Amino acid sequence: MVELGRTIPAGDLFELDAASSIPVWLQLKNRFIYLITSGFYLPGDQLPTVRGLAAQVEVNYNTVSKVYQSLEEDGYIISKRRQGAFVADVSDKPGVDAAVTAEIVTAEYLQRCTELGMSLEDIDAQFTAALVAAKAKRDRGGKGPGSEGAAHGTQEARRGRLVQFPDPAAGAADERATGNGA
Repeated sequence: MVELGRTIPAGDLFELDAASSIPVWLQLKNRFIYLITSGFYLPGDQLPTVRGLAAQVEVNYNTVSKVYQSLEEDGYIISKRRQGAFVADVSDKPGVDAAVTAEIVTAEYLQRCTELGMSLEDIDAQFTAALVAAKAKRDRGGKGPGSEGAAHGTQEARRGRLVQFPDPAAGAADERATGNGA
């Protein structure tokens, strides 16, 4: 998918889990809400076409259409006949802030981890290790090889294996930060 001069495959932005107890359409809607409220998609950005997104993430056209209709009803996007769907300005929308987005993402994270068979203690350890690593990387200015490895190694010794979840938005955020975005 090409948006505003950056090429990011929809499969990287919208990782869906068909085995999840969360319906696919709701996973897709929640991901869009996150991408909009986190600033990845900015007001006025054009979203992929319904047919194009359905083909790229390999879901039914009607599923994506349902997501777009729901997002429009909730005020996240605006559809313009024969032009496409565009991100609405949600900055003044009541209840739309980082805390709401974090709540959605956290609920999905917990759900996915429990579906993987992780206990709440394992989830806590996984999250804590990731947080420690992120803080260490931030404190080092994001430089230096293995800035995350030390925290992960200690955690692995204490709790066993760690589950690594990819962050598809990280690459896009990096592109925006370096000025390759809009």
